Amino acid sequence: MLRRFTPARVALGRAGVGVPTAAHLAFQLAHARARDAVQASLDVPALEARLARDGIPTIVVRSAVADRTTYLARPDLGRRLDGDDAARLTPPAGDARPIAAIVIAGGLSAHAVDAQAPGLVIALAAALAADGWRVAPVVVVEYGRVAIGDAIGARLDASLVVVLIGERPGLSAADSLGAYVTWAPRIGRTDAERECVSNIRPAGLPPADAAERLRSIVAAARARSATGVHRPV
Repeated sequence: MLRRFTPARVALGRAGVGVPTAAHLAFQLAHARARDAVQASLDVPALEARLARDGIPTIVVRSAVADRTTYLARPDLGRRLDGDDAARLTPPAGDARPIAAIVIAGGLSAHAVDAQAPGLVIALAAALAADGWRVAPVVVVEYGRVAIGDAIGARLDASLVVVLIGERPGLSAADSLGAYVTWAPRIGRTDAERECVSNIRPAGLPPADAAERLRSIVAAARARSATGVHRPV
């Protein structure tokens, strides 16, 4: 009965003191998919091309990380924006509407970004524009962590940044995307000052529904000039 309502490994049955062969093989497959997701790198050119087809401009920048091995071992470097690339980020010209920045980072599951991020970005950018935001070009960082959005948002003079990042894969989902919203991004912001929407994937929160949830979070952040547990002073 429980297996009808959850993908969790419950009610697997028994084979002596172990689990049935089918359950054991399914576990091994899930574990392999999780390992593959962690080791995979983001296909940045393909992501750029996908967004360009829908009229979404992008800027590709680097973090202080040079390769996947370093990215996994040094989370702190993934939070830092490369100095040379930082100089390429300038506030978009235009009217006086507040600026919203969207950042895509591969995180711990490039598969999640490949599968979920393009559709979510397209829907979210349209929703923010309709709500009176000036949406900056989407910034793509292959080896970025959540906090790199603070540096990027500050460089773009954004009132708000949304970071889309591949979440750490579990044994039931290797394609889950997370979204972190931070008001008034600047270096030094903490996770307590963010809002998070997680498990964005077809079997969890579909990207179209995630875009609407993020739209409401952004509206609330704008109304109170804050995100997370902090309140405006």
